[in-house]
Amino acid sequence: MLDYVIERTNKYIDSMPKKERKKYGQFFTSKDTSRYMAGLYNIPANQSKVSILDAGAGSGILSCALIEKLEQIDSIQKIELTCYENDSNILNLLKENLQICQEKSKKDIQTQIITDNYITSQYLDFNHMIGGNLNPKKYDFVIGNPPYMKISKDAPEATSMPEVCYGAPNLYFIFAAMGLFNLTDNGEMVYIIPRSWTSGAYFKRFRQYFLTEGKLEHIHLFVSRNKVFDKEDVLQETIIIKVKKTHKTPEEITITSSQSNNDFDNLTSLTVPYNLVVSGSDFYVYLVTNKKEISVLERLQKFDKTLLDIGVKMKTGLTVDFRNRESLRDEAEEGAIPLFYSQHIRQGQVQFPIQKEHEYVVTDQRGLMQDNRNYLFVKRFTAKEEHRRLQCGVYLSKNYPQYRKISTQNKINFVDGLETEMSECLVYGLYVIFNSTLYDEYYRILNGSTQVNSTEVNAMPIPDLESIQEMGRTLMKSKDMSENNCNMILEGYCG
Repeated sequence: MLDYVIERTNKYIDSMPKKERKKYGQFFTSKDTSRYMAGLYNIPANQSKVSILDAGAGSGILSCALIEKLEQIDSIQKIELTCYENDSNILNLLKENLQICQEKSKKDIQTQIITDNYITSQYLDFNHMIGGNLNPKKYDFVIGNPPYMKISKDAPEATSMPEVCYGAPNLYFIFAAMGLFNLTDNGEMVYIIPRSWTSGAYFKRFRQYFLTEGKLEHIHLFVSRNKVFDKEDVLQETIIIKVKKTHKTPEEITITSSQSNNDFDNLTSLTVPYNLVVSGSDFYVYLVTNKKEISVLERLQKFDKTLLDIGVKMKTGLTVDFRNRESLRDEAEEGAIPLFYSQHIRQGQVQFPIQKEHEYVVTDQRGLMQDNRNYLFVKRFTAKEEHRRLQCGVYLSKNYPQYRKISTQNKINFVDGLETEMSECLVYGLYVIFNSTLYDEYYRILNGSTQVNSTEVNAMPIPDLESIQEMGRTLMKSKDMSENNCNMILEGYCG
């Protein structure tokens, strides 16, 4: 059954330009992935009838995979399948594929294809507004590979779900939120989606809704970023999640991983305490893959302070150089101030000048200038293959007494005192934290991208102010800025 549907889908992919499919954020699930996803459901014993929802059904691959699984369960006699799909290019293929499933199945399969917009057609129900259904249809199982497509913050889908949307959202997580809404109590949902929702400010509202109304039971990770979707060139960190609609928090969560989409027989599996994976008021999801990473989270959970709690904050550099070209200078001149880039961060210190182009700026725009005071500079971007994600350097104002103001390029972040200038020992103490292996590993678990996000860093668990200042004094006395020395200093505070 599924082989036939996959074969017909591949012909469609070959005949339909990628540019056309991109309009709908359309990437098709592979055969092995769809079977794995279907296999994650826990089918209650002796249930005779089940209802399934497949939103953004495409050619029906996931529906077919789940029907294949249900075929093997004798107690189930009737399957009610609802598919949402509004891409007119693929509707005929979907209808034909579902008909094939019906013909080949021993079960009584009732199918319905809804061509309305999946999100906007249900916004009255989701928001409990006048005109909505008092008892909207709910499903035992929701399965999906939702469209991956950024939309504007005032797009109809975004304004339909203000509870979960912030900033410029993506259709995939709006679909996931609606999918959870469409579940019966204790119903199960399996989705294949990017991992980007697991951290960061843009997804906070979604995480709060999603992980309050539902609970993660299983997460599957793909080690390779480019071997998830067959016949598709997608460089995207993608995960499979299984969610149960319940307010009851499970004790554990299963995290599995495979190299690609065709080696599910060679899985690594880990059982992790739920409150270690889903943590804090921001509902960050930590995608741990081994016992060492579990240990990292357990050690850091002992700390109950954040940067904001101790009176400092990470911010993003002020100057976007390509938007301010007329203000940039290669050499010092009257009225010029230093413009610091990530290249100025070297061996834990900030070095200036380094004979780099455009390392000075002449401006009277207040938004491009900051006081010349003590900071910790942190690179905002690193390469995927680099040894460290967190790379930082100490900046001391006393080294540049000739300047009242400086500027920072927006490809670096800087940690600054909220009320008063940071002391030297505090800057060095923060350097110990940011330059340690423990915090670098923590950040890699939290965020799979190569960008250091200030919102996430400001929420990191850290020691108290006095301890950090003590670390700084120890580092200053040792005059050893190495990662190993930072590890030794930090070790005395986190055990």
